[in-house]
Amino acid sequence: MRTNHTSCCFTGHRPAKLPWHYQESDPQCLALKRRIAAVLEVLYQNEYRHFICGMALGCDHYFCECALALRTSHPDITVEAAVPCPEQASRWSQEQQTRYARLLDACDFQTMVSPQYTPFCMQKRDRYMVDRASLLVAVYDGSSGGTQYTIAYALQKGLSIVDIPVTVGGTPRFADWISSLETP
Repeated sequence: MRTNHTSCCFTGHRPAKLPWHYQESDPQCLALKRRIAAVLEVLYQNEYRHFICGMALGCDHYFCECALALRTSHPDITVEAAVPCPEQASRWSQEQQTRYARLLDACDFQTMVSPQYTPFCMQKRDRYMVDRASLLVAVYDGSSGGTQYTIAYALQKGLSIVDIPVTVGGTPRFADWISSLETP
């Protein structure tokens, strides 16, 4: 059983809410990925070893890829895919499904949170992640939706939150021990 005091979970926007949408070669997207990687390295230095990802398009995939990359230099890291339902990727493009399958295969653990799609399986997945972590890393622009829901639930549960602004120079919305981290 993984202990939650060394576990971290992630939340962030899907491509529709990101300024670059699906254009991951955009300099802003590349900068966000570098900031995520830098935050994960700091978390590792602060004893976090288990990273839980909800596997949605956009920021969840960036987080997962950064955690898997960090694991190459720190093999004591584990990465868990918290999958809301078996149909999560069924409506995605073939390219997106291929990336998703590659990420799932690379994770140390896969947890299927709901045996089938329901209107609430994404929120159930978000609660699952928060309930098993002591820290939430969020890429959040202040808009309503699943990221906001996950942050509200994490605050209710007393988790620390690391807020990574969507763009360089963006303002973090939560004060935290890592919020003053200088990242590229």
